[in-house]
Amino acid sequence: MIERSGAQHLVDALVAQGTDLAFGVPGESYLAVLDALVDDGDRIRFITCRHEAGAANMAEAYGKMTGRPGICMVTRGPGATHAAIGVHTAMQDSTPMILLIGQVARNMREREAFQEIEYRRFFADQCKWVAEIDDPARVPEFMARAYATAMNGRPGPVVLALPEDMLVETAEAAPVPRVEPARAAPSKDAIAEIKARLEAAERPFLLLGGGGWDAAAVNDARLFAERNGLPVGCTFRAKDYYDNTRPNYTGDVGIAPNPKLAARVRDSDLVIALGPRLGEMTTSGYTLFEAPVPRQSLIHIHPGAEELGRVFQPALAVNASIGEAARMLKSIRVENPAWAGQAEAAHAEFEAFSTPVEVERGVNLSKVFAELSGLVKKDAIVTNGAGNYAAWLHRFFKHRSYRTQLAPTSGAMGYGVPAGVAAKIMAPEREVISVNGDGCFLMCGQELATAMHYGANVIFIVVDNGAYGTIRMHQEREDPNRVSGTDLTNPDFKKFAESFGLYATTIEHEDEFGAAFKRARRAKRPAMIVIRGDIETIAPGRTLSQVRGTA
Repeated sequence: MIERSGAQHLVDALVAQGTDLAFGVPGESYLAVLDALVDDGDRIRFITCRHEAGAANMAEAYGKMTGRPGICMVTRGPGATHAAIGVHTAMQDSTPMILLIGQVARNMREREAFQEIEYRRFFADQCKWVAEIDDPARVPEFMARAYATAMNGRPGPVVLALPEDMLVETAEAAPVPRVEPARAAPSKDAIAEIKARLEAAERPFLLLGGGGWDAAAVNDARLFAERNGLPVGCTFRAKDYYDNTRPNYTGDVGIAPNPKLAARVRDSDLVIALGPRLGEMTTSGYTLFEAPVPRQSLIHIHPGAEELGRVFQPALAVNASIGEAARMLKSIRVENPAWAGQAEAAHAEFEAFSTPVEVERGVNLSKVFAELSGLVKKDAIVTNGAGNYAAWLHRFFKHRSYRTQLAPTSGAMGYGVPAGVAAKIMAPEREVISVNGDGCFLMCGQELATAMHYGANVIFIVVDNGAYGTIRMHQEREDPNRVSGTDLTNPDFKKFAESFGLYATTIEHEDEFGAAFKRARRAKRPAMIVIRGDIETIAPGRTLSQVRGTA
């Protein structure tokens, strides 16, 4: 038993869990934690961000990259509400994360004290567990449970409120050991049934996605797929779960996928879904599978029991950790499969779909991102937020190794900049490229200051087309020529970046990109490439005129 303040017990618990980074914006309600961090500065770096949304997104990116909870620290009230976006992303993306919130003193609760919020109500639907620690002696207990909850089953976020007077009060408590996630393995009967169903199939499809993966699981899933010649697709914003250049990769399954790929999934007689929730984005608005009983025979393998049968009733539900399931699946081998050659044909369709297209106006983003794919090493990390610009990136950039894509399944704008900064701080030896639209970028563009402060030499790409492009496309489809709320007046992004100290350049033709990228690399500091877009070229192979029916 050790007598420490609540704040000291908290930092001790973070150290015990191997936490090396915490992201946040300092606040008066958790001054004691900031002070306690001084004594452990050689083990935990506090990354000072410029907005709580940026800090929460950085913590979420940390969770994606490591598989252990990213830590975000914010003050009460507006600090917590700003950070809510990162919590929501962590929940929808099944990412382990812990949000620590300074709270009003215990003797001030229920008075609507300064910036007071009841976090149990506020975050109830956004996380796996939300609680308030009233007793400093229970800090180690709550922190151990927070780590376990964030990592066990379907990973996700946890929120803990910390009354400021509790943080300075002392109490005796026993330290907690490092928490490791529980590993649930499929039964031998489940593996035998999967093999039997696979042997009876004629048009099987393997779908990879969700949270709880690591490099070993990715490799085991690849071995399972390749030993059986299975066509493989990855879910929305999980393209890095399978090397896109392998001969059985078929593309990403999500919103507006390759029509030929969507047809393959619909026409499959067996879909093995390893890890994904099978939510709206993965199933193209619940159209790839019929609810509640899919036409395809569905084997759904997921670490969270509550996800099995939530929307689609599977022929076989397997509640298992991804790593354990992939490890056991790789032992399955089907001799002389009926589907021989289908994977190669599907990969050829993917190659055709990911070949750059021609555009009539503006910079051809398909050529830009295809070229970027060839310019970077296979371990380069690419981040993005949300917007039509991301459709070009996802379609034409090819990921070749795990954890090279950081993007929000939740579809949250503003993710690309902070995720890129966090990734570069975590892995300074790897190249990090943050891709953004103009609307998306300015939602967290202030984190350029964080990049400069910590020497995070990210290469930021900003596509400037002067509009909220995705909404404009929907607008023109639903109400042609009735533009409302989607036009943007942007700053000079080159000058904006330079004002922070970045190297910056602007291009107006795709042929200029390669040279601009090489100059950004040579800058040896954070850099930005501004791409002059054209709102008319709204999506690959589509113009606004075509969308509104006037082409």
